[in-house]
Amino acid sequence: MSAEAVFQDALLARLAEHPEVQTVLGDPPRIHDGAPEGTAYPYLTVGRGVSELRDAADTDLIEHRLTLHLWTRDIARRDTKEALGTIRAAIHESSFALAAGFSLISCRVVYSDVFRTSDNRLAHGVLRVQALIQNTDGVNS
Repeated sequence: MSAEAVFQDALLARLAEHPEVQTVLGDPPRIHDGAPEGTAYPYLTVGRGVSELRDAADTDLIEHRLTLHLWTRDIARRDTKEALGTIRAAIHESSFALAAGFSLISCRVVYSDVFRTSDNRLAHGVLRVQALIQNTDGVNS
């Protein structure tokens, strides 16, 4: 399994179990790799992921940036900003376990934005998460 897939699985699990995120996205939370047709608002989807090797002496490191998309029915966008802040608080500077063979060195939210879509009834929030992942098996994934 790749470091990117392992991180995504752990990050989404972290969000899904977080009580404040459940308040925003429901219980169980509406968090999807790809949202099914007709998903209720608000919901969170996984977007683009970009990785770079950041190897150091005697260790294999991968810097991964994963984009999350929040979709809401919020004409004014204030509620979307509040929801995005809740999601950010649940993961920024957090520490959580990854699957065997990988270790999370750091997890930071490095970017967020909220804007209206072409459908004025919807707001779109974007959150970019930057993680530094160590491959503890010593083989680059």
